[in-house]
Amino acid sequence: MKKDKIIFYLATGLLTLLMLFSVSMYFFKHDDVVGAFTSFGYPSYIIYPYAVAKLLGLFAIWNPNFKVLKEWAYAGFFFAFILAFFAHVMVGDGEQGGALMAFVLLIISYIFNKRINQ
Repeated sequence: MKKDKIIFYLATGLLTLLMLFSVSMYFFKHDDVVGAFTSFGYPSYIIYPYAVAKLLGLFAIWNPNFKVLKEWAYAGFFFAFILAFFAHVMVGDGEQGGALMAFVLLIISYIFNKRINQ
């Protein structure tokens, strides 16, 4: 049980750091992110709401009182990372590694969250 908790906190902590880095880019390097979103064919007006959604998802994942909301947050991140991976592949910018790393951390976090909360 203790090993499961360590793995959960490690994976979720690394995922959180990755998401906080992403959100900080959305707020502090907005012009660079607009360029990236435009190259993907996405509208730039979704950048700030997407950043807020990522923060709310992190809050839901870390809060033990929101069991149903936590499942939705995991699902939202799952689809976001899959879509981010394929967006980078389709554009061919070679930046899909971050999305793949986030996806792996998300799966590990989800599995070990289920193990420690049985």
